[in-house]
Amino acid sequence: MPDITINSWGQLQEELFSGSWNDDISRYRPPLVFRGLSDCTYRLETSLMRLGGPYWQLEKHLLRNFRKYAQASVAGEPDSFWHLLAVAQHHGLPTRLLDWTYSPYIALHFALTSLDRFNTDGVIWCVNYAKVHERLPGVLKDQLATEGAQAFTVELLTSLGQRDQDRRSGDRAFHQYVETLTQFDALGESEEFLLFFEPPSIDERIVNQYALFSVMPNPRRVIDEWLNSHPDLFRRIIIPANLKWECRDKLDLCNITERVLFPGLDGLSSWLKRHYSPKG
Repeated sequence: MPDITINSWGQLQEELFSGSWNDDISRYRPPLVFRGLSDCTYRLETSLMRLGGPYWQLEKHLLRNFRKYAQASVAGEPDSFWHLLAVAQHHGLPTRLLDWTYSPYIALHFALTSLDRFNTDGVIWCVNYAKVHERLPGVLKDQLATEGAQAFTVELLTSLGQRDQDRRSGDRAFHQYVETLTQFDALGESEEFLLFFEPPSIDERIVNQYALFSVMPNPRRVIDEWLNSHPDLFRRIIIPANLKWECRDKLDLCNITERVLFPGLDGLSSWLKRHYSPKG
């Protein structure tokens, strides 16, 4: 596993932004996504996995009932399966999705939120999603290439396939390949893959956290198992316990806090509680 243990705030900055320079456009635009965890031993397990028991058998029941009872509250695209799945994940339903961010500082925040884990080394996973998507099945890679995109959106997943327009009649036919998780899983029957997609901007929390989700065509597959078989796709930045307080305080000075990332009274209260908690 490609781990890098930092020994100072300065080294952390270098590692967080390592590989950010893009020669093609002469800008700092890294093809990376990040996930911060308060304990470096934690797995990249989904909330569905943490449900326990035969969770993979419960997935369809959870989603079916969420759709049934939440329909009146789901705005935007109530008929889009991927939209519904993203909303379900966002509101805490156990799903096979996993949260990531484009922001290294937001990932750092989540590695430093649990004060009761400040005696444990934290970690930030850095994954090259552009290289990950090079391993997608052909139909998925073609969709990204057609759109000139590096990551999917709910709209791209919903209308996956080819759009053929009959110029004589003006009619447009849509061939949808992935309308359910069963169809999505079928794409990974020959070889598993990892896919990143951006959720709809349904509220400020998703926007402020610069969020995106990962999904695999197998609800029982732990993502770090797949990544460890492809070590060229990722690295991990280990944050030693003795640096956590310094990193936390400096991140607060950058205004990367619960108050910003969780707009509303809940986020404000969480920030104030942590801010005034005694060290140690």
